[in-house]
Amino acid sequence: MTNLETAPSQEVCPAGHPGQGPFVQLWPAREVPLGGVRAMNVSRTLPQRGMPTVGAWCFLDSFGPDRVAMSVLPHPHMGLQTVTWPLQGEVRHRDSVGSDVVVRPGQLNIMTAGRGISHSEFGVLPAGLHPDAPDGGALLPLSRGLQLWVALPDAVRHRAPSFQQIVDLPVVAADGFRGTVLVGEFAGERSPAIMYSPIVGVEISASGPIELPLNPEFEHAVLVLDGSAVIDGQEVDPGPLAFLGMGRESLHLDAAPGTRFMLLGGEPFEEDILMWWNFVGRTHEEVEQAREDWEAQALLNDEDARTGRFGWIHGHGPDAGAEAGRIPAPPMPGVQLKPRSRNRAAD
Repeated sequence: MTNLETAPSQEVCPAGHPGQGPFVQLWPAREVPLGGVRAMNVSRTLPQRGMPTVGAWCFLDSFGPDRVAMSVLPHPHMGLQTVTWPLQGEVRHRDSVGSDVVVRPGQLNIMTAGRGISHSEFGVLPAGLHPDAPDGGALLPLSRGLQLWVALPDAVRHRAPSFQQIVDLPVVAADGFRGTVLVGEFAGERSPAIMYSPIVGVEISASGPIELPLNPEFEHAVLVLDGSAVIDGQEVDPGPLAFLGMGRESLHLDAAPGTRFMLLGGEPFEEDILMWWNFVGRTHEEVEQAREDWEAQALLNDEDARTGRFGWIHGHGPDAGAEAGRIPAPPMPGVQLKPRSRNRAAD
């Protein structure tokens, strides 16, 4: 899924620095109305003023559960990896490197944008159901999931784009919890996902008191999806992102029955990054050029677009009905960027 804000803000994300934590900070989510053919709302917990990243994780949206047919036309990305984790419903992903796959709950899509890629995402509907028909919305399957981005380090951010789907992820089962390892390594199990920074991402289902092994060199955060958890005496409910800082070799928490949460972590990302719309760069000029390149491709025929910076996606031509077209880039703000301070010290 793309960042469909009609007036996206520029995010200057200062480099991470070790030695912060451990502690528990709750960073509230903000509701973001997304445009597009069918509007939907998401709950965004990264980036935040004062906490732009957790390791190399730089963007975290939680959407649903809603009976909304996801309809995201072709749009570009640069300098990041998208991590798509559906919780309910199925999503068809198509991109400019030729991928055309359906991702389902328990499966993972990793798209590495590198110097530039474009993709589209559409909810998979039951045969014969049209979401705009009378009462069609009531019959739509529930859609729920997480969309995350990982900032690519400078050494690889100009690499060729690529895509990876993983349908069989490693699982850790222990007293009181079960974890699916999306990326990185956790409790001796390593995901086959190809990542370019030391990070970890695990979906954990738990009940009662549990202890999770952590890498003390990582900073970590927890996003509760269902239920609730008590961490260091503080109750964490669905909504806010609980940032845990660094220096923990393990995490003790008490989970209510039926609790499910995401554990994210990574080495502090020691590069300043600039995020705007669907681009992760380093300077205002770099991001502005990416925007201009995407808009210039709108004037190209299909054959020329194939060799353009962001490539071409099959199935979105003028005869594609509701799937025809592309998402134009919003205008850049008329101001230069100003750095935002990182404030992660415990209150």
